[in-house]
Amino acid sequence: MTNTENTNYANKLELVEIPVFNLRGKTVLVTGGSRGIGRACAEMLAVAGADVALSSSPAGIEEAKNVAREIRTLGRRAEAYAFDISSRTQLDDACGRIREDFKRIDVLVNNAGGARDGLFRKMERSAWDDVIGVNLTSVFDLTRAFIDPMAEAGWGRIINISSIVGRVGNFGQANYAAAKSGLIGFTKALAKEYAKKGVTVNAVAPGFIKTRMMDGLPEKALQSVIGSTPVGRLGEPMEIAASVLFLASPAASYVTGVVLDVNGGMAM
Repeated sequence: MTNTENTNYANKLELVEIPVFNLRGKTVLVTGGSRGIGRACAEMLAVAGADVALSSSPAGIEEAKNVAREIRTLGRRAEAYAFDISSRTQLDDACGRIREDFKRIDVLVNNAGGARDGLFRKMERSAWDDVIGVNLTSVFDLTRAFIDPMAEAGWGRIINISSIVGRVGNFGQANYAAAKSGLIGFTKALAKEYAKKGVTVNAVAPGFIKTRMMDGLPEKALQSVIGSTPVGRLGEPMEIAASVLFLASPAASYVTGVVLDVNGGMAM
């Protein structure tokens, strides 16, 4: 380049905001934050500088409190909240306490979920309702609680944890597949509504990740999963958390309505 070209290039760079992954000054809420993917997300976002509110079921509150204590050793603020995410009353009460304690939530990671597997012809309506409620309806309620204050502030991130099952379906998981697929549609619709308000809405669709959900999988089935995954292994929770950090960060300000597949090449 000539000196003039170098000068012009430098001037252009000054007009571009360099992408950063720093969340200092931001507050995040991670649901299902006591273990697995949720715990990894809470810890990684804290390392990036965020204060963290994390939720768990009442049964998991001690684990969630341990995560909060670990985060506080990083110099970040962290609080754990226990409630049944499928109970509208408990959810509304918890959201009120979180707003009172943290004043605002800048990043919402909708991670909490659960499964009740079974063949469709044998599936009871309660299994359908429970899985839709925990994985999809709760996301509606939580997002409603926090997204408008984000829009009023002109900055916010909603990150929904879907699943490879929501992309391609899975034998014996009609309810779970419907919920996680619905979450993708919800993500895309909300992204269109809030894009001009400074709030991005994205989803991450993990493949098979090394969490407790995989513990009961028979060895033969586990080897089948690994054999179907081009990278030849299960994913790690922190690999999902890294994707969440990107979507939560200023570096992803031009990314909305996207489903980020993190599945080792199992589905493309």
